[in-house]
Amino acid sequence: MVFHPLFWIMVVPAFLLGILAQLWVKAAYASAQRRPAPLSGAAAARHILDSAGLQDVDIQVVRGHLSDHYDPRRKVLRLSQQVYQSQSLAAVGIAAHEAGHAIQDARGYAPLLIRNAAVPAASFGSNSAFLLIILGLIFSQVLLWVGIALFGCVVLFQIVNLPVEFNASSRAKAQLAQLGIVASREDMGYVNNVLSAAALTYVAATVQAIMTLLFYIVLARGRD
Repeated sequence: MVFHPLFWIMVVPAFLLGILAQLWVKAAYASAQRRPAPLSGAAAARHILDSAGLQDVDIQVVRGHLSDHYDPRRKVLRLSQQVYQSQSLAAVGIAAHEAGHAIQDARGYAPLLIRNAAVPAASFGSNSAFLLIILGLIFSQVLLWVGIALFGCVVLFQIVNLPVEFNASSRAKAQLAQLGIVASREDMGYVNNVLSAAALTYVAATVQAIMTLLFYIVLARGRD
């Protein structure tokens, strides 16, 4: 499939956008990491959660670089060691974003509920779709369309995920400003840069998924 001309026209540009987004994330994070903040990432997250009445949400350290996430099933906010202990604008920005997800969960934010419900289907589709599409191209048109349908679940998840991530960043910036964790406009600019770069990675992933799905559909219709 990678040798198909349409793959290079439809899918490769989206991959390149993803690479550019990752480079922006690394540059923005490195820049904001050098700027001090009044609290560590863990302390900022705790302050935001407590201010929102979420004292029951625990904060834990997790391995990996930028592996930070909120687990809605266990009501746990997990921060990478660097974000957890670092007293920098990068750390408080990322920690606040994840705390934003916890606030979404507590407030019953509808797109988050939809995203969480779509996780099993998206996970199964991500693991099975490519294999079924390959088998379908070789053996059966039915398998091909089943694989495409499963990959469609992945695309749906990516689309629903966008407003969730954008909203979490908006909540994060509002809380950082209201609680005085990030006071100056200049410092907020560094936080904005980190969160905007991260948002572009989600946009790139969504575009990549959509273009890949369209490419698969074009292949299937060509075989029809």
